[in-house]
Order: sequence, then structure tokens, then C-alpha cells
Amino acid sequence: MAAEGGGKEMNEIKTQFTTREGVYKLLTHSEYSRPNRVPFNSQGSNPVKVSFVNVNDQSGNGDRICFNVGRELYFYIYKGVRKAADLSKPIDKRIYKGTQPTCHDFNPLTATAESVSLLVGFSAGQVQLIDPIKKETSKLFNEERLIDKSRVTCVRWVPGSESLFLVAHSSGSMYLYNVENTCGTTAPHYQLLKQGENYAVHTCKSKTARNPLLRWTVGEGALNEFAFSPDGKFLACASQDGFLRVFGFDAAELHGTMKSYFGGLLCVCWSPDGRYIVAGGEDDLVTVWSFLDCRVIARGHGHKSWVSVVAFDHCTTSVEDGDLPAEFSGSDEDFHEQNHFGAGRDRANSSHSRLSKRNSTDSRPVSVTYRFGSVGQDTQLCLWDLTEDILFPHLPLSRTRTHTNVMSATSPPATGQTTSLSTTNSSGGTNGKDNLSNSSTSGNPSNSLPGTLPRSNSLPHSSNPAGGSTPNSNTGSNSSSTKGNSIIDSAFIATSVSKFATLSLHDSRKERHEKDHKRNHSMGHISSKSSDKLNQLSSTRTAKADAAKTLGTTLCPRMEEVPLLEPLVCKKIAHERLTVLIFLEDCLVTACQEGFVCTWARPGKVGLLSSQNNPANSPSGTVV
Repeated sequence: MAAEGGGKEMNEIKTQFTTREGVYKLLTHSEYSRPNRVPFNSQGSNPVKVSFVNVNDQSGNGDRICFNVGRELYFYIYKGVRKAADLSKPIDKRIYKGTQPTCHDFNPLTATAESVSLLVGFSAGQVQLIDPIKKETSKLFNEERLIDKSRVTCVRWVPGSESLFLVAHSSGSMYLYNVENTCGTTAPHYQLLKQGENYAVHTCKSKTARNPLLRWTVGEGALNEFAFSPDGKFLACASQDGFLRVFGFDAAELHGTMKSYFGGLLCVCWSPDGRYIVAGGEDDLVTVWSFLDCRVIARGHGHKSWVSVVAFDHCTTSVEDGDLPAEFSGSDEDFHEQNHFGAGRDRANSSHSRLSKRNSTDSRPVSVTYRFGSVGQDTQLCLWDLTEDILFPHLPLSRTRTHTNVMSATSPPATGQTTSLSTTNSSGGTNGKDNLSNSSTSGNPSNSLPGTLPRSNSLPHSSNPAGGSTPNSNTGSNSSSTKGNSIIDSAFIATSVSKFATLSLHDSRKERHEKDHKRNHSMGHISSKSSDKLNQLSSTRTAKADAAKTLGTTLCPRMEEVPLLEPLVCKKIAHERLTVLIFLEDCLVTACQEGFVCTWARPGKVGLLSSQNNPANSPSGTVV
């Protein structure tokens, strides 16, 4: 096992990495997994997912963690950087038969030390409401699979609600449920409520209250993930057709769209103040989209395969008070009177509130940094800084960024099926309510950046983020790259990429072969059924056909039309594809498909873990 530094081998697993704020260290004693710590054989299984909730326990151990591994679901007290994990004592453990958990979400509003509400989505389409503290199963939704037969891809409680939750499926539909309503004994009938470009919203026609309350049909192919804005008023959806769609949730109105550079979008997240959205997917890129301007403002290239998770670090996002321009001045009350989309709830600190104020044209220097991270199927963790030279390109820069490449825009812009769902609790018994038998038959040009922006880090290479690299005929000077660029609509052109992602011409064929292998291999976990795979392949072909139409527009700017970010950190941290990235106050949490949930202490926090922890709790073999 090699720590950071030296870079002897690219395949070495890193146990620490350094950023401007210090060193992040992997806490091997704080690793969560199945009690036997045996790596899970992940072939054909759904991605490992992790959910957290705080139950406000007076003892100080209020954090609870839930994670799924294959057919198993675990619920533990999460001790983080404070104490070593005790895997011998799960609060609850469930093993499902005939289906697998795919995603889950806690309701923070109702969580107490005696009870929590946990939603669990399954590969066969059902959604279960359980209380892992009381070891109870409250309800099962879509039990007979009359609402939707496809895999649940994402489930979330509606922010601020104790009873409403939203469920997305690989069919491309989303459903709004109320925990108080039943699902009925017949298939629901729908009435059109609202329709727009590539989406429709239907209400459920029924004389009595029943689920679902609403059905959203969004795009083509699977709806891979959705995320509510920090204030809960907007909904961002990442779809297999490659589109990011942002809706006003209550009014069901489309606010804006964005198209991936290639392939489907797999993940999406909001900045803590709700001003920016980051999406990632099959183009190996992270794309930053402005909510207010409804346009792509930057892309990041560091991954060598599909990006599976993106997340903002609310603790590292910062504003330097000494450099704040007038446009960031004013009181919170003044801003909220002018714009309802203010700083994000409790998770946004005072600096996020200041980020939300833009009421002046004063052009004094400003120092703003958003930190976000991404993990992918290449087993790499990337951290990114979104800085003022990208956010406010027309303002004088307060300092030169060493991890941002900026380039000038030079051009205008099925069959009968029976599914059994049963669980076994940690005491060895089987919950009666968990024994289930389910039978069914089946515009504007891109923003031109001023020439005064720093170009010192631009590399004289041209690389194709979709796989392989292309030699650049203009390798002698950065200053002539703008003049030498020719726009080819059918080609993917990147005028500047990170050293982590740049490929030499010598390696291009090998890298393309390896990438194709990874992508073909990774399709299996995205779709658990053959019909899902066919839908995915069909949507991929459609996305390729539409690429020529959208490339070069505000939906999907060309690579040279927007700044290209380099990762601050790009480290291989696992043996299997990464499926989780969560930023907490004193650590960040990652998980891989082998079933290992890892805690990385933030700088200065590693000392919180007691040195007197029992060494028997440490994992044997390789740390991931």
C-alpha cells in the first residue's frame, strides 16, 4: 500500500492526498462493510449506496449510516473520525430474496433516537418504508408492480415534508407518493396535468386518495438520478438521453436544460447556495451549469471512465471577505426580497449567503471558491475548485488560478414475471410484512471569455474525452491556439486538458480499447434486466444522432467554447468502481462496489480518532 507522493505506479491505491487546506487521510479503523469484511463479488449487482441521518442523540453519537451490498442492507451507528467502527453490532440487517435494494433515503425531519423513517428502492420496482431502529416494516409501495415494473434508480423525501417522497425508475418515469395513501389494487389511470418539451406530468384519476399522486415522464430512457435544490423549490433530473432538465417542482414547469457532451448523464448535484448544478456521466466529464443563466459555464476533465457521483463540499466553499465587491454586499433580508432562491437552508453557512447577493456592477476583485468532488468507474476520486475567474469572467482577477485552464471562444455559438421480496432481520427471524410475493404480467452563443484570462496552464495537446487522443498540429505556442483552431461539428475537440487525463498518441489505441472494455463491463450494473440494457443501447444511439444537432449550441457548447477545469486532486483510491461520495463536517465518505465504505479525515481531524482503538477492528489485507 502506497501513500501519496512519488507516484511510482499509477495503479497504487492511495491512502492520503493533499489539498491547499492540508492532508486528507484514510481512517482504516473507521471502515464500514459487511461484518466479515470479505470483498463482495459485485458482478451483476446494483451499486453500493450510502445514506446518513442524525438522530440528535444526547450522547454525541447521533449519526446513523445505512448502506446496501448486494441483497443485504445494513444500519449502523456511524462513529466517523471519533471511534473505530464496530461491525459486530449492526442496529439492523436485512437480507432480501428475489430482488435487491438499489437506493435509500432517510427523512431528517422525523428522525429521533427511538425511530427513523427509511425509504428503500428495489431492483424490481417496489419501495419499502422501514424503521431500522424499531426493526419494523411500515409499508410497501408498488407491491404488485402495477405502477412501474422497472428498477428504482433514485428515491428522495420531498424537502420539508414528513409524508411526501419522490421515486425515479429506469423506465424514465418519476412518481410522487404520500406515505398515508395506499397504492390500490388496480393499475392507476392518469390524466394529463402539464406537458412540455420531452416531459409530461399526469395526475392519478381516482375517487379516493391513492398513490401515486403524480407521474412525471421525463426524456427518453432511464432517469438515473434527481436532486432537489437546497430550498426544495427546484428539481434537477439527469437522464440516460444525456439531458439535464431543471424543473420548478410545485408548478411542474421546465426552468432550463443542458446536454451532455456524449452519452447519458448518471449523476447530478446542487451547489449549497443553489446557484450552480454539476452533472457527470458517460462522457467522462463533470459539467458545471449556471442555474440563473441557464448555460454551461465550465467542464472538468480528469476521469478516464464514466463519472458515477458528483457532490459539493459545503464546508470548503469560501468567500474572502477582504476582496468582496459591492455585488456581494447587502443584508440577507434585502436579497430575499429580490430573489426567492437564496442561500440553501441549514447546510449553507454565512459565506454561502454572501454568494447569493449580486446586486451591483462594481468590478472590484472577488475571491470565491466552490469545492466539489467526483468519483467514477475508473476508481478515481477527483476534487475540483470552481473559482472567480470562471464564475465572473468579466471581472479583474484577484489572483491566478493554477488548476484552471481557460480558453477563448472563437466560434458562434416484457413477459410474465413473479418476484418475491422477503427480508430476514438481524435476529434471524423473518418479518411477516417483509414476506411478499409479487406477480404481474408484463439559442444564444456561448459566453466569450476575455483574452486577459490566464492561459499559462493550457497544454498544447488536443484530447478526446470520449476516448482516445488526437495530436494537435499547433504545438509550438499557446498564443496561436485560438487562431489555429478549426471547428469540426462531428468531432469532439478539447484544446486543453489536465495532465491526469491527457493521453499521448502512442497510448491512444490502447487507452481506447481499455475504455471500451470498461464501458461494456460497466453497463451490467446500470441495468439489471436485459430490457433495461436494450433501452439503454437505444437511448445511446439516439444521443449520438442528436449530438450533431446540439453540439455548438447553448445546450452543449464545444470544448473550446467554455473553460476546462483541471482537478486539484485525482487519486486512485479503490480496486473496484466507486459509487459513493459524501462530504461531512469532519470527513468525506467514499464507497466502492466491493462493499467497503471508507472515511477520509479532513485536515486536522485525524487526531479525533482515539489511538486506543482495538487493533482487531482494523481490516486485514489491502485497504481500499
